[in-house]
Amino acid sequence: MTLTLEAVAELEAREISAWFGERKVLDRVSLNVPAGTVTALIGPSGCGKSTFLRILNRMHELVPGATLAGEVLLAGSDIYHSSWKLTEARRAIGMVFQKPNPFPAMSIYDNVTAGLKLTGTKVRRADRDDLVEHSLIKAGLWKEVRDRLRQPGGALSGGQQQRLCIARALAVRPRVLLMDEPCSALDPTSTRRIEQTIAELVDEVTIVIVTHNMQQAARVSQQCAFFLAEEGAPGAIVESGPTDRIFSTPEDPRTLDYVNGRFG
Repeated sequence: MTLTLEAVAELEAREISAWFGERKVLDRVSLNVPAGTVTALIGPSGCGKSTFLRILNRMHELVPGATLAGEVLLAGSDIYHSSWKLTEARRAIGMVFQKPNPFPAMSIYDNVTAGLKLTGTKVRRADRDDLVEHSLIKAGLWKEVRDRLRQPGGALSGGQQQRLCIARALAVRPRVLLMDEPCSALDPTSTRRIEQTIAELVDEVTIVIVTHNMQQAARVSQQCAFFLAEEGAPGAIVESGPTDRIFSTPEDPRTLDYVNGRFG
C-alpha cells in the first residue's frame, strides 16, 4: 500500500464574519488559498487569525455562543452546506495545534491511527502498518521512532510530539492542513525540522499556518495574509498576496510597519 493523499485543493473563504456571543471578532474576511501552497496568516495577537483558522474546518462552531456568516469553499464546495458532514470536513481539512497534543498513554502507532476512527476513515487492518509508516515518513519522524512504535507517544520530545501530531493528521489523507503556531513551543532545532516537513508536504497538501514569527512566515510560505484589529474593531485582512511582495513592497504602510517589527 502507498499512502496517497487526495488531490491538493484550493480553499477559499468568502465574506467570513464571526462572533463570540455579541462580540464581533472578524469582519467580512475573504481569502483565496491556492492549491499546493503554504499560506501564512500574520498579525498581532487578538486580531482573529486563530479564530479564522478554526472556521476553516468548522471548529469555531464547537465554542458555546459562537456564530459566523459567510462561506468556506473546498475545491468549490461549501463545507458549511448541509450536504457536508462534520466528520467529512474534518477529514478533508486537518488541524495541527499550537501545543503538541498526542494521546500520552497511547502508543506512537496508535496515535497515528487514532484519527481514522474519529473521522470514520476505513483502512484494512493489513494496510495499517504501511499507513503508519508512510504517515511518519511524511511527517519526518519515521527514522527516529521506527524501532519503538509501541512505546507511548507522550515519551517523545516536544518537537517529535508535534511531528507525531502531523503524522496523525496526515493519516486520514487530508486535502488541506491547518497549523496554528505549530512551532511556538519548540526549540530552534525542532522548529527547523517542522519547517522542513512543511516544505516537503506542500506538493501533496495545501497548508495554512498561523505564525507570529515573521522570519518563519518569510521562510515557509508562498502567500501571506496580514490581519489587524484596530481600536476595538473586529479583525480583518489589511492585505494579502505573494509573501515576497507582502514583506518587501506591501501596499499598506501598516503592513510594512508590522513585518518590520514596529508594532505588534
